[in-house]
Amino acid sequence: MTNLAQLKFFATPKHACSYLEARQATTLFVDPAAQIDNPLYSALSSLGFRRSGRHIYRPHCDRCSACIPIRIPVARFKARRQQRRVWLRNADLEVRLTEPELTAENYDLYAHYITARHQDGDMYPPSPEQFRSFLLCEWSDTRFVEFRSEGKLLAVAVMDRVQDGLSAIYTFFDPDLKQRSLGVQAVLWQIEHALDLGLPHLYLGYWIKQCQKMNYKSSYRPLEMFLGERWIEAP
Repeated sequence: MTNLAQLKFFATPKHACSYLEARQATTLFVDPAAQIDNPLYSALSSLGFRRSGRHIYRPHCDRCSACIPIRIPVARFKARRQQRRVWLRNADLEVRLTEPELTAENYDLYAHYITARHQDGDMYPPSPEQFRSFLLCEWSDTRFVEFRSEGKLLAVAVMDRVQDGLSAIYTFFDPDLKQRSLGVQAVLWQIEHALDLGLPHLYLGYWIKQCQKMNYKSSYRPLEMFLGERWIEAP
């Protein structure tokens, strides 16, 4: 397998930023021909990289550092009152860990979620091929976390296991069930699961202060940010 010192990286041309209006972005990708295994993916995660499908990337923009990698040190996590209420509200849900795959059931939920929540994004319109290319990966240690009520699928959290934690890749859920706060529930469950596995971190991807859609991530405390090529606790 390729090691970290042997990796090649490629930067994309400038393109419209997905998060900040009227901004141009550049993305740094790991060579897609590289042979990735879990130790290498874990090392890259600890350096602020993320997975989208089988591609590993990190923002690499000139004169902009708005995208900040964040993670939760799960042993020190303290749920806020609202988060505790969400946990209790969803105590009736059945949770199953399943192999990552495209099924008619989870695709229908995914398509409903994308259509309701992200018509203004680059994941719209959804398609089965987009589902596969975004969420599935042959070399990652991935599980789908299914949240069900009386057998009905309400939410799916896509989760990777890395050497020092879990990485929350994406969550999609029934957008009509706002009262359940299923996105919050998915994060809280992954925090508990990391604790059960004896893993120290839950990686949450990127936080962008100026992006309202990212604000929810800052409500999990304590929170660590990857700044200046090292992890520090957020103020």
